[in-house]
Amino acid sequence: MIGCRLHRVAGVVVLTFLFDSSAFAADGIIVSRGEDTTMFGVCVPSMTVENRSTHTIDFFQVDLLVNLANGHESTVELQSGYRTGVVLPIAPGGKATLRQHLDLGPSLGLPCSEVKARKIARIVCEAQGGKDCTAAVKAEP
Repeated sequence: MIGCRLHRVAGVVVLTFLFDSSAFAADGIIVSRGEDTTMFGVCVPSMTVENRSTHTIDFFQVDLLVNLANGHESTVELQSGYRTGVVLPIAPGGKATLRQHLDLGPSLGLPCSEVKARKIARIVCEAQGGKDCTAAVKAEP
């Protein structure tokens, strides 16, 4: 009888653990550092966004504050797509690379070796219809 109760309790603990982990994984947006590229000798940082929420993201932007070796700071806007124009939605379970649109803003003007530190200054997340995203965002520069 005690063995049977322990078996049931263990089953409930396992189910609770599975439920809790799937709920955490299913509700949120994870932003992480992407691969930096060099274009025309200039560093172009990127980030990756993973949509673990149940809602589609229409637009996502991270303003990345970059400290350079020369002592200057620069803000780089990394976006999932152009703010106006074609929408590139990030569906639930989907991933996207956030890129800097060099045709809309200034480049860092230096190679990637000159980037000394990064910090996220602002995050913009818009769901369908231009509404703010309701899912929690976890971001690491």
